[in-house]
Amino acid sequence: MSPDTRVAVAEVAELPPGARKLVEVEGKSIGLFNVNGTVVAILNACPHELAPVCRGRVTGTTLPSPPGEFRWGRDGEILCCPWHGWEFDLLTGEALADKRRLRTYPVTVEGGTVYVQV
Repeated sequence: MSPDTRVAVAEVAELPPGARKLVEVEGKSIGLFNVNGTVVAILNACPHELAPVCRGRVTGTTLPSPPGEFRWGRDGEILCCPWHGWEFDLLTGEALADKRRLRTYPVTVEGGTVYVQV
């Protein structure tokens, strides 16, 4: 396939909010996540030590809070690497505590089908 090929990878019905699905596209393991109605595609490799990051826990994180207070938020938007616990924003791919980021792919949804551009 040529660069920037759009590939059908799932049906929307397979990815209700909060769901994930691992797919293989052109030899790459890619995780699909439905984050509050937005489908995102992430390369299944943590930039820290190449762990299968898409198998990690999807959670929230602590938010900026006054001293002595801990506020929790962003439930369902944070992917936690299963090897070392690194946290990543699923919507942007950015690490929460570092400048590294997950490799993301453009996603489109048409006629009930999810497409990833690789």
